[in-house]
Amino acid sequence: MRIGFVRWVGVVALACVALPPAALAQQNPATMMPEASAAKAKQLLNEMIAAMGGPAYLNAKESMCSGRRSQFGHNNDLTTYVQFTEYWRFPDNYRIDYGKKGNIIDSFMGKEGWTVDHDGVSAQPAETVQEFQERLRKNPNDLLRFRLNEPGTSFRYGGQDIIDLKPVDWVELVDRDQRTYRFAVARENHLLARFTVISRDEQSLELVEEVTSYSNYHALDGVQTPLQTARTRNGRRMFQAFYDSCSYHPNLAPDFFTRGALERRFDEVGSSADKKKAARSRN
Repeated sequence: MRIGFVRWVGVVALACVALPPAALAQQNPATMMPEASAAKAKQLLNEMIAAMGGPAYLNAKESMCSGRRSQFGHNNDLTTYVQFTEYWRFPDNYRIDYGKKGNIIDSFMGKEGWTVDHDGVSAQPAETVQEFQERLRKNPNDLLRFRLNEPGTSFRYGGQDIIDLKPVDWVELVDRDQRTYRFAVARENHLLARFTVISRDEQSLELVEEVTSYSNYHALDGVQTPLQTARTRNGRRMFQAFYDSCSYHPNLAPDFFTRGALERRFDEVGSSADKKKAARSRN
C-alpha cells in the first residue's frame, strides 16, 4: 500500500510540474465559476457518451448479456459464482435468469415484477419492486440515456484523479431528490471507469455510498461494453460480474418480461416435482 501511495504522489507531482499555473487554476474545481464548472462537466459527459458509442449507445432498445456473477458473504469472503443471463428493454423492463437451466428468474416491468422458483411463478413483493425502482435510479446507463435533462439536476466538474494508476476526470451530478452521482471518466479513452452514488437510507437516514467499477471494454454492436464490473456499498463488496457475451439486438419477444412468458419458461425448465408442487399450491 505504501508503494502505491508513493507512485500516486509521484504521478500527481509530475502532472503538476508539466502543467503551467494558469492551466492548473482552470482545472481546479474549487476556483471555477459555477457556469464554467457545469459546462466542463457537460463537455466530459458528451465526450464519454460519444466514446461509449454515441447514437448506437443512446438509441439502444434492448440488450442480452451472459456471464458469471460472484457473491460475497458478511465477512467479505467470496461464497460462490452463479451463471446468469440478464435482459433489458430500456428503460425499465429487466429480467435475470440464474443457473445453467435458467430456472430461477426475476423479471420486472416498471412497477410490476414476478419471480420464478421451485414453487412456480409468483408476484414480487412490493418492497422488492421498490428496490428495483431505486436500483434503476442508480443505474448510470439510465441516467445517461434518459435523465440528464431532468429539471432540478445540477452539474459540477469534480477535478482530476488517479484510479488504478490511470488519470481520470470526475463529473458530479445532483438530482432533485438530492442523490449525488459521480462519474470517473478515463482521460485516455473517455470511457466510464468508476461510478459512485451517494444517497440517504430511508430507514436509518444514514448516507450510503455505492461504488461500481468498470473494466475490460469491448465494442459490441457498436457499443463500448465493460465485460467486468464490481460494486461495493460503504466499502463492503456486493458483487463482481464477468460477462462472456453481450448483444444489443437480441430481438426479444414482445411479451418476454411478462408473467405469461415466465409461466411458459417454468413449463419448459421446471422439474416434474416442482410442477406438481406448484399445481398443488395453485389448487
